[in-house]
Amino acid sequence: MTDKNLTDKRREWQSARLRLINAIRQLGFPAELGHVVAQNLGSTKAMERMISYLTYVKPRKAELVVDEMLAICSEIDAWREKKASEAANASYNEMLYYGLGDEEDEDDTDTGEEL
Repeated sequence: MTDKNLTDKRREWQSARLRLINAIRQLGFPAELGHVVAQNLGSTKAMERMISYLTYVKPRKAELVVDEMLAICSEIDAWREKKASEAANASYNEMLYYGLGDEEDEDDTDTGEEL
């Protein structure tokens, strides 16, 4: 990734973070809650999901905000586990199909003696 792409990604993340904090403040919660939620969500996409939730549901209790944050984090963790499992399964299936690469060595049992 180039420096420009990294800068753009960082700017995008920072923008989402500020919009999340502002959405939480507009609901009457302290900005610190927004900082903690943004830190726990981490990614731009997760923060966008949280902003959508805050915009449409307009929760009245901080517990509901935190509960949604935890639900989003849980879904992200489940998705990561699923992807890791799929990758491990693909590697395993490849090993079953192609073997371990030792088959040529096993078939080559010639000791150099003729019978």
